[in-house]
Amino acid sequence: MFIKRPWAFWRRVQYGGGFSLVLILLLVYVYQSYIYTAASCFDGRQNGTEVGDDCGGGCARICLADVQAPVVKWAKSFKVTDGQYNAVGYVENMNLEAGTAEIGYKFLLYDSEGLIAESAGTTYLPPDGEYPIFAGRINTGSRIPTKTFLELEEAPVWQTVYGGRDLFTVTKRELLGVDDRPRLNATIENNSLAELKNAEVVATIFNSQGTALTASRTSIDSLAGETDSDVVFTWPLPIAKTIRSCEVPTDVVIAIDLSGSMNSDSLEPPEPLTSVIKAANDFVTRLQSADQAALITFATTASVDSQLKSAGTVAALIANLAIDPAEETGSTNTGEAFTKAEEVFSASFHNTNARKVMVILTDGKATAPDEDPEGYAIRKATQLKSSDVEVFAIGLGESVNMDFIREIASENDAFQALSADEVDQIYRDITESICEDGPAVIDIVTKTKSHFTPIR
Repeated sequence: MFIKRPWAFWRRVQYGGGFSLVLILLLVYVYQSYIYTAASCFDGRQNGTEVGDDCGGGCARICLADVQAPVVKWAKSFKVTDGQYNAVGYVENMNLEAGTAEIGYKFLLYDSEGLIAESAGTTYLPPDGEYPIFAGRINTGSRIPTKTFLELEEAPVWQTVYGGRDLFTVTKRELLGVDDRPRLNATIENNSLAELKNAEVVATIFNSQGTALTASRTSIDSLAGETDSDVVFTWPLPIAKTIRSCEVPTDVVIAIDLSGSMNSDSLEPPEPLTSVIKAANDFVTRLQSADQAALITFATTASVDSQLKSAGTVAALIANLAIDPAEETGSTNTGEAFTKAEEVFSASFHNTNARKVMVILTDGKATAPDEDPEGYAIRKATQLKSSDVEVFAIGLGESVNMDFIREIASENDAFQALSADEVDQIYRDITESICEDGPAVIDIVTKTKSHFTPIR
């Protein structure tokens, strides 16, 4: 095609091209300013480098499909005071670098009649480890929980977190006053360079078999990088009876029946008394070096033959025990033995860092005082046990009233020796029950969400 005026044609092309360029730039500006939304981790869509909707790729949020759900390992409740319990559960997060800054939980406390109480809240869960969740002072009224469950909600957000239990190191543990005002002193070291704030610290004490015995919680407001802080855990009630580790010393009252019937099997040597003396002597000799022993004997009345002191001293006294001839026709005042034991544990000789134990042996029924002697003994035993004394009771002989022995003993701590030969083994069983093989384990876990990156 022939163009008569080519210069005019090309000018129109230039004008048209320039206009089109301006129009395109204007449209791009309007689109960028008012219509286009850049790919982000908060737009509710999968875009950019995201693996899912607002997760994975360049987003701090981890896709739920890539996270293993946390697992509740166990949950248990512990008495604080009458009508109040602390609940603790351990939760395992198996994700090596994934944690959540907010996860909902609920503790459920039951007895045989059903649900007693619930306690719900939110907490944070660092990666790669087992972490305690603690709920304090749950009101239970007059009911006693026998089962405790911990339920977890699904965490809405998981993110990459560097550092779990290894962020902190416990450099000191010191348990004091277990039978008076229990106190656990610990030192927590921050292994990171960053300051960590508002840390929750939970201490759980386990026996050597891994069963949780009690727990407490405290907090640290701020802990600068590569520094340490002293923390204190407390309990309002004694915990000595709960912790059976040999690391905790024991104050033991040995109470032996010296009524006339204790030589009814034989007079030369007097039996079953001779066998009882040897077994009791061996029992005291097996006590730990930090333990103490006291000796009470009872017949028509009861007497404190020795206050709490070293085991060797008391063993020598036991070896020389004999029946007073006047008691051949006397009675047995078992209740008075418990009264004397209460006096012993109330005296200044008692070690407040020790648990309190009474081991009483009798071969017959309580026969004094005259009015309801067994009822009197049961009341006195109950009074003693209410002050956190564990009572082991040995009934000697086939005719002993074992219902009575079970009443004066602590739960599951009543024994029957059908003959004098069985007494030594029973004393050995009591030794093992008082002092378990292996140390108690004090697990102190510190967790904080100050190293979680805020996600909005």
